[in-house]
Amino acid sequence: MSTGLPKPLIVLAVPAFNDNYLWLIHDTHSAVVIDPGDAAPILAVLKSLRLKLSAILLTHHHGDHVGGVAQLLQHCAVPVYGPANEAIAGVSHRLSQDDCVTVPELGLQFLVLEVPGHTLGHIAYMAPEQGWLFCGDTLFAGGCGRLFEGTPAQMRASLAKLMALPDSTQVFCAHEYTLANLRFALAVEPENVDLMLRFEREQEKREQGLATVPSTIGLEKATNPFLRDQTPAIVRQLITSGRLHENTPVAAFAALREWKNTFH
Repeated sequence: MSTGLPKPLIVLAVPAFNDNYLWLIHDTHSAVVIDPGDAAPILAVLKSLRLKLSAILLTHHHGDHVGGVAQLLQHCAVPVYGPANEAIAGVSHRLSQDDCVTVPELGLQFLVLEVPGHTLGHIAYMAPEQGWLFCGDTLFAGGCGRLFEGTPAQMRASLAKLMALPDSTQVFCAHEYTLANLRFALAVEPENVDLMLRFEREQEKREQGLATVPSTIGLEKATNPFLRDQTPAIVRQLITSGRLHENTPVAAFAALREWKNTFH
């Protein structure tokens, strides 16, 4: 006998390419997929779990995030949500800041946040009731996306918007870059005890073949240098290494991002 209660939602990380995570949310019957860069692994999960696809959500136009859309639409005619300010084939619903996306089959609602920087039209999806953030390539575990289109000021403002979310918010980013990001973070802020402990924990996960995401906003605020660019120890490090000549928040952020671009 049906209880009429909603089924619990499950978030699956579907690996793709070398280090992408395609996110699939389901209730054992219906599913929504976020940033399906490759259709094949998504179709395989839908088939194995006998799920019906209800919607596709996209954060930005890069191929490793949208490459599977056309093939998925051949299998299921579903709404495709994406950023209003980017030209992405197949998008049926164009989204801007504070828009809402409702997936009735899952009883799931997302709030749209505009987070330009990695690309100019990049958006993120926040599920307030569940405390989930799907942020594409804007905020990473321990890092942030490269500035392919936007400016340091834009990306810093976008990250500040995400930092304002509750500390308990789970951060579902789109790549397994965590260990590389944390190695850089340790070079930037070597005395950060929270960061040292986090690196050990995440290293253990990777040794066991486990994903390091989701993280949380609180954890990122404590250990991610791109959210800590005004921490005195980081500012000193940037100045003494000759990377920062004008001590403003945007200049510090830009210096960090430039350093990360060439860090090995």
